[in-house]
Amino acid sequence: MMMPAALLLALVHLSTAFYLPGVSPRSYIYGESVVLKVNKLDSVRTQLPYDYYSLPFCQPDKVIPSAENLGEVLSGDVIENSKYQINMKIIESCKILCRRTYKKHELQQFESKIRDEYHVNWIVDNLPAAFKYYTEEIGDDGESQYESHYAKGFALGYVATAADADAAPGTIPGEAYINNHARLVLYFHQDAQSFLGYRIVGFEVDAYSVSHEVDGEDLGEGSSTQLKTCTPLNPVRRTQKPQPVSGTDEQTVFWTYDVQWQSSDIKWASRWDLYFKMTDSKVHWFSIINSIAVVLFLSAMVAMIVTRTLHRDLLRYNSPEEREEAQEETGWKLIHGDVFRPPAFCHGLCVLVGTGYQLIGMSIITLFFAVLGFLSPANRGGLMTSMLLLFVLMGIFAGLAATYLGKIFGLEDWRKISFATSIAFPGLSFGIFFILDTMLMGEASSGAVPFGTLIALLVLWFGMNVPLVYIGSYIASKRPPPQLPMKIKKHPREIPEQVWYAQAPFLSLLGGVLPFAACFIEIFFIMSSVWMHQFYYMFGFLFIVFIILTITCAEISIVATYFQLCYEDYHWWWRSFCTSGFSAIYLFLYSIMYYCTKMRIDHFVSSALYFGYMILISLGFFILTGTIGFSATYLFVHKIYDSVKVD
Repeated sequence: MMMPAALLLALVHLSTAFYLPGVSPRSYIYGESVVLKVNKLDSVRTQLPYDYYSLPFCQPDKVIPSAENLGEVLSGDVIENSKYQINMKIIESCKILCRRTYKKHELQQFESKIRDEYHVNWIVDNLPAAFKYYTEEIGDDGESQYESHYAKGFALGYVATAADADAAPGTIPGEAYINNHARLVLYFHQDAQSFLGYRIVGFEVDAYSVSHEVDGEDLGEGSSTQLKTCTPLNPVRRTQKPQPVSGTDEQTVFWTYDVQWQSSDIKWASRWDLYFKMTDSKVHWFSIINSIAVVLFLSAMVAMIVTRTLHRDLLRYNSPEEREEAQEETGWKLIHGDVFRPPAFCHGLCVLVGTGYQLIGMSIITLFFAVLGFLSPANRGGLMTSMLLLFVLMGIFAGLAATYLGKIFGLEDWRKISFATSIAFPGLSFGIFFILDTMLMGEASSGAVPFGTLIALLVLWFGMNVPLVYIGSYIASKRPPPQLPMKIKKHPREIPEQVWYAQAPFLSLLGGVLPFAACFIEIFFIMSSVWMHQFYYMFGFLFIVFIILTITCAEISIVATYFQLCYEDYHWWWRSFCTSGFSAIYLFLYSIMYYCTKMRIDHFVSSALYFGYMILISLGFFILTGTIGFSATYLFVHKIYDSVKVD
């Protein structure tokens, strides 16, 4: 018991302590220019990202996009330069970025995005801007205390409420106000013994809405213009009159910002910890304990079957004295001549199992490198890029598994199997992705993948995945067919009438509950990361949950198949796949509940985007968990019938 517990603690500790950031630290000298880049505008309400400069913000003379990897493009990131000027440890107060006079249609663009709750994303030294907020919590001593939290990005603006009208004069409830003043708080770390200069370890933005007034003569855009509403001795406050963007035909807006520098003891390698602490690790521990409880329950059932029931069956079936009596009884031995009979639609099962091994290989390798820290959010887009490339490279295992299973079923045309394996799931995924991408193009969203990227995805599919699947199939086709422990009878045995609780739909739906229960808490955090735009970096926990999910899928399929065989029903091939795979049904039902309770989407395209991707994720989960359960059950059935003596 001590070794598994030590391994569990080591994995969780590794997920938080061993961090490879993916980029080298940069040290700045006093007064050196610090670049602020702008990223997409996003909203949890619409799920439609937009280019920052799709709104009429202040622009530099020339907008220069940053080089992006495949994962960033697929995520809708559009990283570009900005007009903001920041210098290391140089404090700025009320600096005017630009002054713009907006027409009615431009103000309506801002208002529409504000009402859709869009957030602005900036980047400094590869750190995303974070907004700091506080929540009141009850401490261990029973006293209330305020806990600080961080949210990615900051609000573009807000729709005023009655409370806002009481706090700031001139505020009208229901009107939209733009956050036109940003207070940038940058944290730096200095360690003269380790490096020269300063390293940026934190980036906070506090956004304000203020209707600026000029002090004296307006000298035009530039630092010479003085503002009444913002001075070094009188900074912007929440109680000032805000800047409206609704209800007027024309509005002049001053865009201003402050730059503050604060020393920090946080080291550069730990600067992402604040973003990772957006979620409570105690809940993840509860998830682990919950999953272990499920596994222990199933393990006890499997142990009972193997050590008592199955052992007793084998002794009875292999005993010469009881062999004649056993033939008159019921039991799983009586169907030995039919248990390995190929199922209906065996080509489809080969394709699913092959694709399942492709997904399993991708998941294991991705989690391995993620636990080691190579797929940190600091390496923006790295997770999605690596998953896509690993899925393509795992095509060789898909071909191997699909063709090997086809040889068990006696299928000779390995080319047909490999073609279907290389086309089915990738083709369906690309089809759904293309339809959703077309919808995003219609919305002019930055989440729409450019034509060149679509061509790159097709090249990965047909140029790498398809050939690798064929290579795997060819290798498997040259191997001798596997020897089954039992010969298949010429005529199939009649299956006795089954009781209602032994029917395939009921057992499969019941069996799918436990694998989903083993990981649903972690699924909640993953969905929050994807749809609520939060950071997810609990890969140590996720790796442990994946192991528990694998054990759960294997055990529930073995238990269900054993009881099925005891009822003399030899149609176990598809049922062993569906018993664990039907956990995907509960995943999709949970996504519907999540949509109704957590999401506030009221756009058709946004809803289509959500359910389109959740259908695709649920299908992948069905194939992955079904393959795990099927593989474990095949080994179990092969083993028990190999242990039986048949005359």
